[in-house]
Amino acid sequence: MAEILGIAPPKIVARCHPALEAVLPKPVLAAEALPGWLREMPSEVESATLGGERVRTLKHCPPLIDALSLGLLVPLAADLTVTGGEIEWDWDPPIVPDQLMSRAPVGLHVPEQAAGSPLPVGEGFVVKFMNFWTLQAPEGWSLLFTHPLNREDLPFRTLAGVVQCDRFADGLVHFPALWTDPGFEGVLPAGTPVAQAIPVPRLPAGLETAVMDDAAASRLREMQEALGKERGVYRKLRG
Repeated sequence: MAEILGIAPPKIVARCHPALEAVLPKPVLAAEALPGWLREMPSEVESATLGGERVRTLKHCPPLIDALSLGLLVPLAADLTVTGGEIEWDWDPPIVPDQLMSRAPVGLHVPEQAAGSPLPVGEGFVVKFMNFWTLQAPEGWSLLFTHPLNREDLPFRTLAGVVQCDRFADGLVHFPALWTDPGFEGVLPAGTPVAQAIPVPRLPAGLETAVMDDAAASRLREMQEALGKERGVYRKLRG
C-alpha cells in the first residue's frame, strides 16, 4: 500500500518494559509467521463436485496469502489452559513497580458491555487479551487491529478497532475477543497471534462511481478472458 501511495513503507516500533523483555513473546511480521496449515495443506486435490478433476487449493490464492501477510501479529503473552469453560494460567512475570500494568495475560468483559450490538456474547464469553507492547506508528498512520485474517482455526474472534498509534504511541492497546469455540479444551500457547495490526494511512476516504465506457468494458472482457485461459495472471500483475 505504501509503495502504491508513493511513500516509504511504514515501520512500526514495538516496545516493552525492560523488566518484561525476557518473558514476553515478541510481535512478528505477519509475512514471517504464516499459519502452519497453509504450509501443510496440499497444492492440489481431487474435487468430488467436479467428478474427480484436480483443482488448485487456497495455497495458490495470492489475495488470501497477501491478507495473511499484512502488517504484524501481536502474540498471546502466556499459556492459557482452558478446561470446562474456565481459563487458567501459570505465569509469574516480574512485578513492575513503576507502572500501572496488569500481571494477567487475559481479562474478561461483562456481557452487558455489548448490549444492543449484534455480537453473539450470549453464546460464550468475552475475553480481553492483555498486550504488554506499545506500538508506535509513523506520523499520519493508524493501526487497524483485527482478528488474524483468515485464521478460523483459532477458538476466539478478536474484535476489530482502529487506533491512532502515532499519537497513542505510549499507550497499551488491549484486544477484546469473543470466545467462539465453547468446546475448546487444552492449552492455547504463548505466542498465539491474538491480533493482526495493519498500518493504514489516516487519509479521508473518497469514492467515485461511474458507468464503464467502451474502452473500460473492453479491458474488463480482456481480463476475464486472460483469467480463464492462463494461470497466475493476477500474480504477475501484482508483481
